Amino acid sequence: MRKALGRGLDALIPGAGKAAQVPTAVSEQVPADRMVALDKIHPNPRQPRVEFEEEALAELAASIKVQGVIQPLLVRPLSDGDFELVAGERRLRAAERAGLTHVPVYMRELSDEESLELALVENLQRDDLSPLEEATAYQRLMDEFGLTQERVAQRVGKSRPTVANALRLLRLPEAIKQDIARGRLTAGHARVLVSIDNPEAQLRAAKQIQARQMSVRDAEHLVAARKSTAAAAPSDPHRAALERELGTILGTRVRIAAKGRGGKIEIEYYSPEQLQGLVDRIESRSPGF
Repeated sequence: MRKALGRGLDALIPGAGKAAQVPTAVSEQVPADRMVALDKIHPNPRQPRVEFEEEALAELAASIKVQGVIQPLLVRPLSDGDFELVAGERRLRAAERAGLTHVPVYMRELSDEESLELALVENLQRDDLSPLEEATAYQRLMDEFGLTQERVAQRVGKSRPTVANALRLLRLPEAIKQDIARGRLTAGHARVLVSIDNPEAQLRAAKQIQARQMSVRDAEHLVAARKSTAAAAPSDPHRAALERELGTILGTRVRIAAKGRGGKIEIEYYSPEQLQGLVDRIESRSPGF
């Protein structure tokens, strides 16, 4: 069973990963175990996917109205005679929108662990999961079932470094996670930000990446330059205190770069509006600023 899960749905349920040829009557064309009423199918509490694209869901619902549900849902029986969805939540939601009362299903006796594995594998095979959803699912396999990263990788057919890199995203600040979930930052940007040790520095870098619409390569250069500057310049407590004070006054990051008896002050901004706000704030404090 374990090796089968690692190879995906086809290994456990032959043909589950392939849709039947366009049917005219789903119940006759699809080799499902049976047709089940929608109100008898309950959502999977272990479903790793939490975001469903509205436009894609509407398109699938329109298709289902014409063709029906081509690929059966995977469910497991519950003690009260109802069923719990294991894989196929997008199809289930679209079927409800399309006004169907019954859908074709495969029924299998599965443990909680197997249910989570299959739900995860199905989404991974279809590239349906966001980077954070994928990482969260891996973490749940480890937390709920005591699996190591190596075992998780084996179960879902991924390499251990892939699983390890995904899990690192969970250490990012919540604000950055939200930006990833909303598509403001890509998984590539996130992996660059993970390489920064300080959460505050991660947040600053994330703002710069978005404000400048940086590519992943540009973000890598930004982080590399910051690390190089930090390594080259020994920490000066007095200068750091002045940077914090100016940053508090201006409401943004300020860096003082000393050079001999002189130097320069760098003030960061992330939009034209913020720049104008900084100018207004400085002018309002003149000449005593």
